[in-house]
Amino acid sequence: MADTAAHLVDRVFPEVPVRQWVLSLPYALRYRLAYDAQLVRDVLRIFVQEVFGSLRRRARARSAIRQVECGAVTFVQRFGDALNLNVHFHMLALDGVYAAGEGGCLRFDPLPPPGDAEVARVAARIARRIVTLLQRRGLGPQSDAEETDRLRRDQPLLAELYGASVCGRIATGPRAGRRVTAVGDRIDVESLEALAGPRCATVSGVSVHANVCVPAHDRMRLERLCRYTGRPPLALERLSLLPDGRLLYRLKRHWRNGTTHVVFEPLELIEKLAALVPPPRFNLVRYHGILAPGSRYRGLVVPQGPDAGVTDDSGHPGCPARSNRAELRPDGACLRKQGSGSRPRNYSWAELMRRVFAIDVLECPACGGRMRILCAIHPPDAIRKILDCLGLPSRPPPISSAALEDDADELQIS
Repeated sequence: MADTAAHLVDRVFPEVPVRQWVLSLPYALRYRLAYDAQLVRDVLRIFVQEVFGSLRRRARARSAIRQVECGAVTFVQRFGDALNLNVHFHMLALDGVYAAGEGGCLRFDPLPPPGDAEVARVAARIARRIVTLLQRRGLGPQSDAEETDRLRRDQPLLAELYGASVCGRIATGPRAGRRVTAVGDRIDVESLEALAGPRCATVSGVSVHANVCVPAHDRMRLERLCRYTGRPPLALERLSLLPDGRLLYRLKRHWRNGTTHVVFEPLELIEKLAALVPPPRFNLVRYHGILAPGSRYRGLVVPQGPDAGVTDDSGHPGCPARSNRAELRPDGACLRKQGSGSRPRNYSWAELMRRVFAIDVLECPACGGRMRILCAIHPPDAIRKILDCLGLPSRPPPISSAALEDDADELQIS
């Protein structure tokens, strides 16, 4: 999560406004999206085309420029707040378009925020095209579910896990078929309606939300947004152990009926986590438009400094040079100029800790200078002798059991 977010901020997103577009889909479609990679690609393609179409329409309404370029990065999330299976898309799209300027360079034109009517138009077009897509693939309401559901035919247990997770029920064990235990009133997740809000629209179960935008040059906030969209499904700090051995998972936001937690038996939690594992060779991060690896204009917009995002031997980040390192030929092809430095893809743990927790572990607490790693010592006996010589504890602290929920008796568990 942290490494991907740092990579996107340092090496992918230019310093322009970025808007988050979120697409949620009907419950009946989430089950098939959980295992049908081709359907995920088709639905995502519709989502990208409609968002880019909205950007182009609004750009052309402001100027006479016809040829514009858009860019985005999409995270495919498979989970909901209660560890339920919920395949949806978080798209981080450039909040504007690139157009060719003088001398063959690209100029970014920011756009005003989309209105509620425009978001509703995007949602309606997506919903209509998804219906057409399902009918073309023989997955409409009249289709035979038994014939089209290859997962139930080939892997019936996994199909049961997926179906139960989408509906908020238990698939295995003595409580099979029952709803997940909730702290507070029982809730019917299938009856929830989308909350009304600015730049949010729901059409036939297809929900589009576009009210989150990061201004240009606010790289720290953009990195936090990238970490949010790329986060893992389970937050350990929200998981605790009840006295009876069950597991209590705190929701990030309260449900409208006051529900704050869900409760799982240990095997029920394993069941939920199993349903969230993506299929093999299923990419959860996708690049589109001018930010795609194959785009001929990508070298003109992404940060191209040879030291952008690179850490030196001491763990300090290099100065991200934002000057363009590419030029456009008369025929429109992009020529990349070679930088003088190397650009490793992965970040060191020291750099990630500095970016996420604001802790610089390589800063000397005595003089404030930079420390560097001399060597890595692996034999336990040698490590113990060095620590004993320095007067430091040579035995690890005892491992405590999982945290008990102190106020479990005060919670109403249904």
